[in-house]
Amino acid sequence: MPKKLNIFDHVLVPKHILLSKEEAKKVLRELHVNPWDLPWMRASDPAARALGAKPGDLIKIIRKSPTAGEAVIYRYVVPG
Repeated sequence: MPKKLNIFDHVLVPKHILLSKEEAKKVLRELHVNPWDLPWMRASDPAARALGAKPGDLIKIIRKSPTAGEAVIYRYVVPG
C-alpha cells in the first residue's frame, strides 16, 4: 500500500489551522466581519479536505512574509 501524501509537509504550503466554533466566533468579533465577508475556500480544496473542514468552518492560514515576518489570513469554508 502506498504511503499517504501529507500536503502540509511541502515547503510551499503555509500552515493551516482549523478553528473551533468558539475561536471562529472570537475572530469574527475582533475583525467585525461576517464569515461570508472573508475569502472563501471550497470544502473540496486539498487543504480543507486534509483538515476535515466542513462548510461553515473557518481556517487560519499563517504564511511567511518577507516584509511582515508572518501574515495571518482567514478563509471561510463553503460547499463545493
